[in-house]
Amino acid sequence: MVQVTFVQLMATGLSPKKKKIDTVWGWASAPLRLAGNRMGDVLISDRPPSPASRLSHTSEKHPRVTLQELNVLRRHRELCDVVINVKGRKIFAHRVILSACSPYFRAMFTGELEESRQTEVTICDIDENAMELLIDFCYTSHIVVEESNVQPLLPAACLLQLAEIQDICCEFLKRQLDPENCLGIRAFADTHSCRELLRIADKFTQHNFQEVMESEEFLLLPVGQLVDIICSDELNVRSEEQVFNAVMAWLKYNVADRRQHLAQVLQHVRMPLLSPKFLVGTVGSDLLVRSDEACRDLVDEAKNYLLLPQERPLMQGPRTRPRKPTRRGEVLFAVGGWCSGDAIASVERFDPETADWKMVAPMSKRRCGVGVAVLNDLLYAVGGHDGQSYLNSIERYDPQTNQWSCDVAPTTSCRTSVGVAVLDGFLYAVGGQDGVQCLNHVERYDPKENKWSKVAPMTTRRLGVAVAVLGGYLYAIGGSDGQCPLNTVERYDPRQNKWCAVSPMSTRRKHLGCAVFNNFIYAVGGRDDCMELSSAERYNPHTNSWSPIVAMTSRRSGVGLAVVNGQLYAVGGFDGTAYLKTIEVYDPETNQWRLCGCMNYRRLGGGVGVMRAPQTENYMWIRKDSVV
Repeated sequence: MVQVTFVQLMATGLSPKKKKIDTVWGWASAPLRLAGNRMGDVLISDRPPSPASRLSHTSEKHPRVTLQELNVLRRHRELCDVVINVKGRKIFAHRVILSACSPYFRAMFTGELEESRQTEVTICDIDENAMELLIDFCYTSHIVVEESNVQPLLPAACLLQLAEIQDICCEFLKRQLDPENCLGIRAFADTHSCRELLRIADKFTQHNFQEVMESEEFLLLPVGQLVDIICSDELNVRSEEQVFNAVMAWLKYNVADRRQHLAQVLQHVRMPLLSPKFLVGTVGSDLLVRSDEACRDLVDEAKNYLLLPQERPLMQGPRTRPRKPTRRGEVLFAVGGWCSGDAIASVERFDPETADWKMVAPMSKRRCGVGVAVLNDLLYAVGGHDGQSYLNSIERYDPQTNQWSCDVAPTTSCRTSVGVAVLDGFLYAVGGQDGVQCLNHVERYDPKENKWSKVAPMTTRRLGVAVAVLGGYLYAIGGSDGQCPLNTVERYDPRQNKWCAVSPMSTRRKHLGCAVFNNFIYAVGGRDDCMELSSAERYNPHTNSWSPIVAMTSRRSGVGLAVVNGQLYAVGGFDGTAYLKTIEVYDPETNQWRLCGCMNYRRLGGGVGVMRAPQTENYMWIRKDSVV
């Protein structure tokens, strides 16, 4: 009896279930001849190749399908040649796949180690669920990192040297940073040598130290990590008194064990920068400080520095160097808008130092779609709609007196949904609508003359347009031409009195917010053809290109965007369902937005402006139950 193998059977061109030969040709297929082959019966392979006789192809489907089929084989435990045993859980796999994905497994299986000859390999000190997720990734290229698995997943990825998963875990942890957990994430990053995550966590801790020092994690710090934090020049504190108070709170959390470290820690508090009253009344009188000779020496050094100003040039050192000053002194005003079915005149002020919103004097008119800008330390509210008519009137607010005045000349056209900005000492009003048509008119206000004059119109009519000033140019961004939202952007050169187009945004946006931040123009939110947007992008004037950034936490059209004390804030708007009173702030280091409080009023189409904090507090207060 003749035995036919599977290979022999398939070589005949027959399937195991169908034994029929092709009697026409007598072989799998006929010799192939092409129309271009005119020289007898010469086969294609007998002549030199030409460009027309070749077709190059690289399959995008092939690697994906191959991985899928390899994973099917693994799931069915077919052709598997190794079992990974982790805490009793057995994971079947193929050595070649693991070796191709992980340098750890490649070293294990291709070297002279005992494991290279074993069919079952036991791996200790690793989480079994994490190992299964990582082996799944090797076969599927897919993984989900979440709060419940990131802690065991990162050390497992480090062990297997899966750099891509390490990066994904670190990116996830960056997004989770807050004052309550940043110290734990920092320690975790340090343990697993994640340098980028450690750097980001350090910066977050330093920038948010005033909140971090109130957390339980801070009180539980080992002495070495505490010193690492408080010795930094980048520590963001209002005064050195906060650093001393933080150190003493840490010490008193466990006095018995930590008392021995007091001098070691206090040498990093910059006592010469304390106020004399605090140094003598608080530091010098503290019993723990007084009972330690080295601590008393630090206090004496600080006293000498304060009492002998003429000797200070000779006494300079790490403890006399001021820390990086906190950017302070700016406040944000939210002006007018639409709330509860009507335009509003209310105005409120946000102080990032206290995170409080306070009501200030209202405008004389209700204004929605109002343009707001600051010129010569005065806040201007331009045009808008009062709920019944389109406005060309202007109001001007003085934060020192907490009063609005209406003695500003009106614009030549009524305008709502207008863009307003300041360039070279002039206030520009750009686009908008007058109740009849969408406008491309642009005019500018001279505060010395109290007069508006027209300049060159835009090339496109724009309502709901955002404007920004960067590099001596005025940019008009997005908006609507009256028919559909726009992604186009044009730029005005005051020297030539001329507008020209620049690179468009990737998304059509009307009623968006924009601001200049770190020499980029940021455009956020707005509305496209069908919905409110949470997406955001930024413009680089050097490359004339837009690039996306992470989306806001909420969809926002009619949103205000402003930079206050070096931070970018998105204020109010409409999410498609409700008017918003929430605000969020963008962190460029972690590329994420986080919510940071609420206004007193919900505001759609309100204006925002940033000013230096006033020297007086002539603010009106209203009852919380009267605010919507």
